[in-house]
Amino acid sequence: MNAEEDRADSRQGAVDDGADRQPAAVPAGAHAAASGAEGSVGATRRAGPRESASAPSAHTPGAEGGIDGAGRLEHDRLAGLTDAQRVQEDIPWGVRIAAAWAWRVLLILAFTGVLLWLLSYVSLLIIPLLVAALLSTLLRPVHDFLRRLRFPRILAAITTILLLIAFVLGLLFQVGQQIITGFAEMADQVRTGVMELVAMAEEVGRDLGVSISAEEFDQWIAEVTQWVQDNSESILGGAMSIGSTAGNLVVGLILALFTLIFFLSDGRRIWDFSVHFVPRKFRPAIHGAGRRGWTSLGTYVRVQVFVAAVDAVGIGIGAALLGVPLAMPVAVLVFLGSFIPIIGAVVTGAIAVLLALVANGLVNALLMLGVVLLVQQIESNVLQPIVMGKAVKLHPLAVVLAVTAGTTLLGIVGALFAVPVLAFVNRSVRYIVKEEWRRDDEAIAMEQEQQEEELRRQVARREIEVQEQETTAGIKRRFLETMPGLDPDKPGFVRRGGRLGKIGAADSQDTAADTSGDTTEDTSQDTAKDSSKDASKDED
Repeated sequence: MNAEEDRADSRQGAVDDGADRQPAAVPAGAHAAASGAEGSVGATRRAGPRESASAPSAHTPGAEGGIDGAGRLEHDRLAGLTDAQRVQEDIPWGVRIAAAWAWRVLLILAFTGVLLWLLSYVSLLIIPLLVAALLSTLLRPVHDFLRRLRFPRILAAITTILLLIAFVLGLLFQVGQQIITGFAEMADQVRTGVMELVAMAEEVGRDLGVSISAEEFDQWIAEVTQWVQDNSESILGGAMSIGSTAGNLVVGLILALFTLIFFLSDGRRIWDFSVHFVPRKFRPAIHGAGRRGWTSLGTYVRVQVFVAAVDAVGIGIGAALLGVPLAMPVAVLVFLGSFIPIIGAVVTGAIAVLLALVANGLVNALLMLGVVLLVQQIESNVLQPIVMGKAVKLHPLAVVLAVTAGTTLLGIVGALFAVPVLAFVNRSVRYIVKEEWRRDDEAIAMEQEQQEEELRRQVARREIEVQEQETTAGIKRRFLETMPGLDPDKPGFVRRGGRLGKIGAADSQDTAADTSGDTTEDTSQDTAKDSSKDASKDED
């Protein structure tokens, strides 16, 4: 009885303890608030960070539970981060993006600087190659015409270059004749024009209260002459440097002409060979991009020659009609200067106006200025948009920036080659970005040829493998015929190797043969004994 009473008392104590641990009664409103808080926490977990940011603030009634739940989630997320990740979380998003781009931009600038530094040391090689490339695109129609006349490739290239040299020498001869005769006629005109300018300057200075006279002008000329005499050594050093530059120019010209021969005769094969240095899967795209860029470069050069000829003819005719001396040399200068976009036209036009001012006076100079502006307006508003725009599709701002960058980096040479290089790069990049090689018949044919070549290589590789397997099988067969009962494929034979393996295998064969012979002899003797015993029993 006492044990039963003790067990009953213990059960009653456990019930009382459970009742003490139960929570007190909660009002209905509190239940609703708690359920609302749980709902807000669930919504916060389901929503993204943007939606949770629009949740009620901490001071909103009935939202304390949701904010605590979101804070708990944020605390758990931050607790799982490393120190480096916490530092990244503290840095603003914009700063991280700027830092990610900054080192890449610096790397590109450093690579560009190193490339330009290297180009400055190999300019004697690069510039003739660029000149040969431009001339080859310009002279390609002449070379193709000679090829249609059954000229060999090398002979057609040499003939084309000889025609170019003859044209340039004839033009220089005509210009030289004009300069020699023009300077003799222009001497008196220049002297008269200078005196008129001095008189005009005196009148303008008198109106402005500035003293300008012929004596002061003569004094300026005397000072310039004295400065030249005092700095004759420096000028002589400059002349020596000019002579060195002239020597480099001759070497570069010879190299350009020599390279031009092979660009005209074997240009396509040179490009095909160069593409083989590109990984195989990128060859069709790079090959097509180079061809499109080369076509755009040739179109630009031919169109630029046409535009330069129009400028030269227009300004030359205007100068001749106005009686400006050296009209033909001015036209040639305008033609050459037109190959430098924007800058060349301005400089050559200013030279023409200055000659008109010095030789014929202010009115003639103003008329010459009108002619220059008219020709340049025709070029800018008619020739550039219609002819040049369709040829290369370059924005005028891109042209200006390219010419400025080329002039800053490489001087007059950079200004000359900036736009052609930009035209080549622009067309090549557009070809790759728009994936035009997928619709290019030549690129598709090249890709199919590569696939067929890869299949042929695989077939040849399989044939070699089959031949090797047949050779190995023949060696094994001859070995088995020579050493019967021996398998060369067993690991034990291979591990022992060579002659020892053969001797060991032969010994094992002999042992097996002896053992089998002894066993057969013993068996036959036992059989004979049993037969004799049976025969004696039958006789009894």
